Amino acid sequence: MDIKVEKLAKRDLDSMDVFSWPIWEKEVSRFDWCYNDEERCYFLAGKVTVETKNGKVSFGKGDFVTFPKGLKCVWDIKEPVRKHYNFR
Repeated sequence: MDIKVEKLAKRDLDSMDVFSWPIWEKEVSRFDWCYNDEERCYFLAGKVTVETKNGKVSFGKGDFVTFPKGLKCVWDIKEPVRKHYNFR
């Protein structure tokens, strides 16, 4: 299960209506997480490293990230996060 990190053009974000999705915010912290559904999100702020059994993936402001359903990981938030998110 791979985490997909992309840089999308504003027109692509607009076509998915990303800016109407709910916003999630979190302070600097470290915690375990498991995805029961696929999550797509767009980072407005922050820096994060997510650790999985396959290694580490880092991302932050301006990244569009897709987390696969069933992924078990550890979030390590280096700078406070603010992101739009959508589960499907």
